[in-house]
Amino acid sequence: MFGGIEAGGTKFVCAMGGAAGAVLKKTVVATTTPDKTMAEVNEFFRACHRIRPLSAIGLGSFGPVDLDPDSPTYGYITTPPKPGWSNYDIVGALKKALGLPVGFDTDVNGAALGEYRWGAARELDTFIYVTVGTGIGAGGMVSGKLMHGLIHPEMGHMLIPKDPRDKFEGGCPFHGGGCLEGLASGPAIEKRWGKPASELPPDHPAWDLQAQYLALAFANCVMVLSPQKIILGGGVSKQKHLYTMIREKLRRLLNGYIKHDKILTDTDSYVVEPGCGEESGIRGALALAEQALPRKEESLA
Repeated sequence: MFGGIEAGGTKFVCAMGGAAGAVLKKTVVATTTPDKTMAEVNEFFRACHRIRPLSAIGLGSFGPVDLDPDSPTYGYITTPPKPGWSNYDIVGALKKALGLPVGFDTDVNGAALGEYRWGAARELDTFIYVTVGTGIGAGGMVSGKLMHGLIHPEMGHMLIPKDPRDKFEGGCPFHGGGCLEGLASGPAIEKRWGKPASELPPDHPAWDLQAQYLALAFANCVMVLSPQKIILGGGVSKQKHLYTMIREKLRRLLNGYIKHDKILTDTDSYVVEPGCGEESGIRGALALAEQALPRKEESLA
């Protein structure tokens, strides 16, 4: 048995599951202060452990985070927009409280891992997972390895041109209306149109603009990483009509330059929904736990 945490700026989804990725027990904890949130998280896993012993914990976290094992701040949430969480040693806190190995990565890399193991990215080795919601994040794999580097990908802050039709000043505190998150996140949509995305009808002009911004970002990803597939998740992706619009705009933006059937004629299987539905992140966290397991552990601290 493993524990998994999908840690977001609004909520922590915590689950117990096995190596097959099935979620057997789950709870949701509000993201408030580190002390209060982690106390509830730890109590959930202690209760799980009393039912069936846990061997490791997997954590996919909001960020930015420090993923460098050689860094003195490895396992920290470093400079997040969420008040109270700056320079918080979340991995250290879990290890101290539960006494178990902890597998750690970004929330979007965790979701990408879930898709690789059980979802839309099975049998692929280079792909991108993008989530559009309160913010925009992206992760994925290159040659079968989760994307890391100097820190980790921040594709949600990719700089893209603002559409001439768009008079919205932008919602990113760092880039205004110059980056993808500032123009196309859930809060940006609501501020621009005065209503949340869920209340906008399919024929609303918001969606053509949203598709344009996402297609621009995806075109850049195609040119830079040449992914075998782009998986689009998150709350905004529940607008099913958006996928067709993005595919058409992506094909138009690439303009025949990339000579591959997936781009020229088969974008329906190139820009896709998550195969794990809303469980990509938490199932990926269980996979992170499995990767962290050096040996079977029998007890919590």
